[in-house]
Amino acid sequence: MRDKITRRDFMVKSSRMAAAVGLSSYGMVSGAGRSRPDFDVIIRHGRIFDGLGNEAFEGDIGISGDMIGEMGNLSGAEGKVVIEAKNRAVCPGFIDAHDHTDIHLLVNPKAESTIRQGITTSVSGNCGLSQFPLAESVFAEQKEFLKNQYQMDLTWRDIKGFFSALEKKGMALNYATLVGHGSVRGKAMGFNDRPPKPQELQEMKRLVAENIQAGAIGLSSGLEYPPGSYAQIEELIELCQAAARWGGVYATHMRDEGDRLLESLDEAIEVARRAGIRVQISHLKVAYPRNWDKVDEALRKVEQAQKAGISIFCDRYPYIAGSTGLSYYFPLWAQQGGTGEFLTRLSDPALQGKLRAHAAEQKKKLGTWDKVVLSSVVSEKNKIFEGKSILQGAQMTGKDTFSFMRDLLIEERNMVFMVTFMMNEENLKKILAHPLVGIGCDGAALAPYGLLGAGKPHPRHYGTFPRVLGKCVREEKIVTLPEMVKKTTSIPAQNFGFEKRGALKKGYFADIVIFDEDKVIDKATWTDPHQYSEGIEYVLVNGQVVIREGEHTGKLPGKILRKKIKE
Repeated sequence: MRDKITRRDFMVKSSRMAAAVGLSSYGMVSGAGRSRPDFDVIIRHGRIFDGLGNEAFEGDIGISGDMIGEMGNLSGAEGKVVIEAKNRAVCPGFIDAHDHTDIHLLVNPKAESTIRQGITTSVSGNCGLSQFPLAESVFAEQKEFLKNQYQMDLTWRDIKGFFSALEKKGMALNYATLVGHGSVRGKAMGFNDRPPKPQELQEMKRLVAENIQAGAIGLSSGLEYPPGSYAQIEELIELCQAAARWGGVYATHMRDEGDRLLESLDEAIEVARRAGIRVQISHLKVAYPRNWDKVDEALRKVEQAQKAGISIFCDRYPYIAGSTGLSYYFPLWAQQGGTGEFLTRLSDPALQGKLRAHAAEQKKKLGTWDKVVLSSVVSEKNKIFEGKSILQGAQMTGKDTFSFMRDLLIEERNMVFMVTFMMNEENLKKILAHPLVGIGCDGAALAPYGLLGAGKPHPRHYGTFPRVLGKCVREEKIVTLPEMVKKTTSIPAQNFGFEKRGALKKGYFADIVIFDEDKVIDKATWTDPHQYSEGIEYVLVNGQVVIREGEHTGKLPGKILRKKIKE
């Protein structure tokens, strides 16, 4: 496939060459002497999936500026750029319903690993963590980290400052974000395990409202991580009521995704019911073998909530391993107060017995520490452990597994990330096939080069959407292609309130993906994750070609999709 920028006097001369490479020459509107093209971009002869669940139809799309101007048979129209899409799928740009990109766009605004999957909109600020508002202690710690890790200066403290930094830099895709409950709680009352005082709760509610009014699309929680884990249900309900007042959504990383999965689902649904808010269950999973049989009941709870009138949706990535910080396997009480206090407790001889006992319980869930693989550290000294399991790392150092994990966290000042194999394929298929489940990478925009090319991150950063299209749809046929396109475009657009996006319709923004249905597939692996996927041939964001024939054009036409407040 090639795209062509033409002048009328060039068309006849180029028609033979176009035919030789399998391209049709441009159709003309009747009447000589036309001085300008009808459209900025025309996509011709594609198999158009409109994003609404309908079967594909062959047709053309004409784009003017950042909008779809016409669809159908445009054989008589001209375009400044014409893309021949015969035998290719054409659909709305994918919406990553659960993303963690933020400073990555400031490091590399090309958003390489994300845009090359066909993702044109990322929803970030998930799991209770956003880059705003920043507590004073977090600001100082983050400022030091960004300077050392990315040679970047932290110039913002709130959402307005963060958005300003993004817009000044530019970005390849559209960006929307939630405000994190953990960030709000830390700003209002610190990072300790206690209920908020009345004035602190009021401040948290004020911060939620302020951030949504400034453009955040809702509130997220990370209830398996401090400080979100310290919140009780009444606190969550009140904050969600504040978010609902301004039309925000509530996305929750639930309190437990393993032993107490069903109880955690009940809590999330109860929060949504009592707060009157739309709820998104983040990366719905059933963790650890002893819980795998809970999948059907979990999905039933989601269905029952919808039938009861609750607006509910879930997201999931197409892999059986999760990824988070290594501190996940240490007790929440030890992590109170932030990084400094956590490291002090890890070093305290009086606490070693309790810490070891907790680690032993975690091993029982896993079966073996060989199922936890270290994906990234900060220091050069410890990079030898990237790609190695906890068990291998312990053997390399001559330590027991607990001592190895503890010492590594101390040396890296808690900046240790891991991949954990804790799910199974049959459950994954059931979850992905469910009509109330969409797709989220649960990753960030990386690149195989530069500062974002370090470590051995989870392959979902590079491969999520092509893997869904290639493995789950084409090979395993767990859902049809029209249905999967709908689950990744119009449904999340509606859930998050993105107007005139998520479908191919006249008057909608021209966020468009063109891919080869027979070839699209992920290439990133557990041992070699920094690999772009195949089969995504063109990606247009707001009418501009960002990916052409699989390669990045360098264009940065993305926009911040701010919450539109309706009084």
